[in-house]
Amino acid sequence: MDLSTPDPVRDELLKSNATFRDLVHQHQNYEKRLNELAAITFPSDDEQFEESTLKKKKLMIKDEIHAIMNEYATSH
Repeated sequence: MDLSTPDPVRDELLKSNATFRDLVHQHQNYEKRLNELAAITFPSDDEQFEESTLKKKKLMIKDEIHAIMNEYATSH
């Protein structure tokens, strides 16, 4: 999730919603680990599996983040 681009809905949720903050933090952790795995020249089978799993988890969290943002935007 790109936190460098201004987004009033995201910024408000980061301040007021602990679940949203946790999801964003988890998304950032997955992104960091995926970058580490991408830097490995010859990843092991376990590392390749971890990368695949993390990509799926990261996408699911991104979907949750956007669902919360859409719900907030339509209710406010």
